[in-house]
Amino acid sequence: MIVTTMVRWTCCLIIMVVRGIDGLDNGLALTPPMGWLAWQRYRCITDCEMYPDDCVNEQLFMKAADLLVSEGYSELGYNYVIVDDCWLAKNRSADGKLQADKIRFPSGIKALSDYVHSKGLKFGIYEDWGTKTCAGYPGVLGHEELDAKTFAEWEVDYVKLDGCYSNVRHMDKGYPEFGRHLNSTGRPMVYSCSWPAYQEEKGMLIDYASMAKHCNLWRNYDDIDDSWESMIKIADYFAQKQEFWAKYAGPGHWNDPDMLLIGNFGLTYDQSKTQMAIWAILAAPLLMSNKLAEVQPHFKDILQNKKVIEVNQDKLGIQGTRVFRDKGIDIWTRPVEPFNDGYYSYAVAFVSRRVDGAPYPYNITLEDLGLKNPNGYSIINLYGKEKSTTSCIFNSKTPIKVRVIPSGVVFLRMNIENSNTPCTDHSKNQFFV
Repeated sequence: MIVTTMVRWTCCLIIMVVRGIDGLDNGLALTPPMGWLAWQRYRCITDCEMYPDDCVNEQLFMKAADLLVSEGYSELGYNYVIVDDCWLAKNRSADGKLQADKIRFPSGIKALSDYVHSKGLKFGIYEDWGTKTCAGYPGVLGHEELDAKTFAEWEVDYVKLDGCYSNVRHMDKGYPEFGRHLNSTGRPMVYSCSWPAYQEEKGMLIDYASMAKHCNLWRNYDDIDDSWESMIKIADYFAQKQEFWAKYAGPGHWNDPDMLLIGNFGLTYDQSKTQMAIWAILAAPLLMSNKLAEVQPHFKDILQNKKVIEVNQDKLGIQGTRVFRDKGIDIWTRPVEPFNDGYYSYAVAFVSRRVDGAPYPYNITLEDLGLKNPNGYSIINLYGKEKSTTSCIFNSKTPIKVRVIPSGVVFLRMNIENSNTPCTDHSKNQFFV
C-alpha cells in the first residue's frame, strides 16, 4: 500500500506542475534528445599523432555521423552529433570570434556542421558560461551575443553550456540571458544548461521553475564515469531528489543524468541494460558516448532496443521515479501511453542491488505497484526473455513474478486493456527474467 500511495501522489503532482510550465520558446526537445556526444569516451585527447584513433578532431565527428547512419542509429532517433570541450583554439580571432583549433579542425566548424547535416543529422557544440571552458579554452562570458550569433552562422542545432570558471551565484541570470541570445538569432537551437550541477554542490537553492522556462535540458549532478558505481550513484541521487526534480521535467525541458556508457569498458552486458532501463524511466536524454565503430553487437542491441526507446520517447513526457525498495530490489515506474479513462500504462523496472551473487526471485502484485485499471493490463518484457506469451490480461490482484540477476534488470511494459481475459497458467505466464 505504501507503493500505491506514493505512485498515485507522485504522478498527479508531476502532471499538475508540468502542465503549468512553459518550456523554452523554441519548440524543440519535445521528447528527450538522442544522439552521440564525445566527452565521456574521448575526454580531451588532443595529441592526434600519438592517439590518431582517439583524438578530438573533425574526423572523429565525421566518422560518428557516418556510423550513426550506416549502423542504423539515426533511424531510431539518435540524430545529434555533439562536439564537446577541446575543439577551440586557445585564443579568439582578431575580430573577437570563437575559432576552432586549426590543426585538429582545419576545415572549420561550419564545414563540420555542413557534413553532419548532409547525413540528415543535427549538429551540436559545447561552450562554457565562464571566462574559460573546463579544459581552459575561451568561454562565452563577455561575448554572449557574439557567440550566439556565431553558432547560428555555423548552423548549430544544439548548444551545451558548461559552468567552469564562473560565479555560480550569477548563473540564474547568466544562463537565461544566453538562452535569449540564442533565441534572438532566429535559429532553433536546443539549449542544454549546467547551472544546477554547479549550484547543487554548493548547497544553493536552485530555481528549477526558471530552468524549465529557459533551458531544454539541464545537468543536475556530477559527470558520469565509465563504471557501475558512478552510474548507480547518479540513479540513486535522482531517486533522492525525485519528488522535487521530476515535477519540472516534461516536453521541451528535461532533467539530464548524463551520457550513456553502453559499449565502453565499465558496464557489463546486464549492467548496460540496467542503465538503459533507468534512463528510459527517467525520461533522460539518450546521448551515447562510446566508440561507435567498436560497439559489440550485444551492446548495440541494447542501444537500439525499439521498445525501450519508445518508453524513453513517450509523448506524455512524465518522468518516472523509484517507488519501492525491498530485499535488494529497486522498483522504478513511469506512466506512459496509452492513457484511457483516467488510467495510465506503465513501464516498470526491477533493478537488483543485491550482492549475494545469485539471481533473485521477487513477487509483487500490480495493485501494490499502483496499477488498478479494472480491465487489467497486458505485459511486454522489453528485454524479451519472458517464459511464455503475454496474450492474457493481468488484473490488479495478479502477482507478478520476476527473477533478477545481480546488478541486472527485468524491464516490463504494462499496457492498459479494455477486455478482461485473465491468465490461467500461473506457473508460466507471470514469470519474467
